[in-house]
Amino acid sequence: MWVQENNRLKRTFRFKDFSEAFSFMTRVALLAEKMDHHPFWTNVYNTVTIELSTHDAGDVVTEKDFTLAKAIDQLV
Repeated sequence: MWVQENNRLKRTFRFKDFSEAFSFMTRVALLAEKMDHHPFWTNVYNTVTIELSTHDAGDVVTEKDFTLAKAIDQLV
């Protein structure tokens, strides 16, 4: 579930192992590049945390973030 806090839309994903987490990140990267909207994210072993905000709008959450979040959810 995505949570909105500190002007960011955030969600943490957990996977079976690093390979699954990295595969997910690769798919998100291709999606984000296609949408020209890139996340701030971290990865530690099987855990990926994504934070979305729109830099062009002053680092606040916009419709672009909700659209990307929905698309990311469809990858899981």
